Amino acid sequence: MTYEIQETISVPAAPQQVHALLSDVTRTGEWSQQCERCEWEGAQRGVGARFTGYNRTTEREWQTTSEVIADIPGEHFAWSVGPGRVEWGYRMRPAAGGGTELTQYSRTLPALEEYFAERFGDRAGAEIARRRDAARTGVPATLEAIRAVLADR
Repeated sequence: MTYEIQETISVPAAPQQVHALLSDVTRTGEWSQQCERCEWEGAQRGVGARFTGYNRTTEREWQTTSEVIADIPGEHFAWSVGPGRVEWGYRMRPAAGGGTELTQYSRTLPALEEYFAERFGDRAGAEIARRRDAARTGVPATLEAIRAVLADR
């Protein structure tokens, strides 16, 4: 029941600038479709740093704890929710005509299935499918919102 989703667009900023924006998780609410805000836990930044996400949809509100698992300026920023249940991230590379080719991806890990089986029982598969469908529509919308934020700087 695991899944992986990714989408790519071109954005009007250099990879280093894109990374600087996206690795500032306190700004996530400016472009995310579900996450209203994030707060760092402690002073550490970079790989190993943790943050709390405050999320909302029309159906529910919830919090997540995430850990940064990749932080390469101008190339890659990613975090693990749970940690160890779902990986989210961005990859950046220079675009041919200038700007950045930005890819957002999400993939579930086996620990998510175990967690959902415990939490939802027979509904686990349906709950994972609901989240997969939300990611399929949310990722392109999030990328467009990031492009708009970068265009307005």
